[in-house]
Amino acid sequence: MIGLLIGCYPSEELNVPVKDPEIELESDLDIYIEENFTQEYGMAIRYKFVDNYVQPDQRVSPPRLEVVRPMLDFIEEYWINPYKEVENGEHFFRNHVPAEIVFLGGLIFNNDGTVTLGTADAGAQITFTNVNAIDVDDEDWLALQLQTVYHEFAHTVHQRYKLPNAFETIAPAGYTGPGSWFVLTDEEALQRGFVTPYSTSSPNEDFAEVVALYLYDPDFHENFIEQESNCETDDCVSRNEGKMKIAEKLSAISDHYQNVTGVSLEGLRQAIQSRL
Repeated sequence: MIGLLIGCYPSEELNVPVKDPEIELESDLDIYIEENFTQEYGMAIRYKFVDNYVQPDQRVSPPRLEVVRPMLDFIEEYWINPYKEVENGEHFFRNHVPAEIVFLGGLIFNNDGTVTLGTADAGAQITFTNVNAIDVDDEDWLALQLQTVYHEFAHTVHQRYKLPNAFETIAPAGYTGPGSWFVLTDEEALQRGFVTPYSTSSPNEDFAEVVALYLYDPDFHENFIEQESNCETDDCVSRNEGKMKIAEKLSAISDHYQNVTGVSLEGLRQAIQSRL
């Protein structure tokens, strides 16, 4: 089975400005990007594939030109606009938006057999993969893209403002490591108090995964918060204990978002869920 992950680089430097050399805009698409993303948000859109967008040992296909504008519409509708609809959301977005967005045509295949869904570089860059397959009616494709962007954008919060106080102590025994998380099943991660196996790889990834799934998964409360009744097995008891830890994490994260960004995570979830 191929493992899936969201790759995040360790640098803590945020919002590194991306400055293009003086270039002539080549097409209507380039002009649209310049006016609606680069000038509006300070966000460069990279859709012309070059090797330095992936690691030397990774393999990926380039994006097709005809999917670029639909992807721009997609990130505007499902990422930018929800922030505009909640109190303090637009201010937060404009002040934390990454300087560079990269579109890659396919998934990033790694030598260890895993597949990288998307990457972020310390708040300065977010990479969307598999854009050639764009289809908002495809639940799997939609979930991949939303988990990527909400996960990666969540990293800017703990990078700027640290994790919630004592967040790492909620389920300390459940963490694995960068090289071993993918041997866990979803069930095992849940019993440990984590929303995905990948979230066990570090407290930072745990934070970002909770945010991402809470925002886009319509069944988040049913899957990760609500207690099962009439538990008669050890597995059921362990799931309920895990869900209690996830509920504690979500509460800590929601309070942290409100305190340090002024953004209601619940309000943001509602804005996103109204589109799904």
